[in-house]
Amino acid sequence: MLLMRTVARVAVLVLCCAAVAPAAAHGQPPPQDEFKPVGNSPAPEQIPAAPLLIGAYVVVLAGLFTYVFSLSRRLGAVQRDVERLEGDLRRKGR
Repeated sequence: MLLMRTVARVAVLVLCCAAVAPAAAHGQPPPQDEFKPVGNSPAPEQIPAAPLLIGAYVVVLAGLFTYVFSLSRRLGAVQRDVERLEGDLRRKGR
């Protein structure tokens, strides 16, 4: 039973691929025999690069400053903990 299902699935897959292949071949342009310059094509879409570049730098620098600020706050908290522990050790006489 399993073999029959597998064979049926393979047959359906082959038939689908065989039906799609000729349709895909018709979508290709005919081969060209000589060079034809592109003269009347529309102008390509131009996107100004400066605003995108400046925006990317702003995002990266804002992330960097946020990370450094967060790191300095955490480092300050660790420094306060170390100072508190050193004070506790001094008071206990060790």
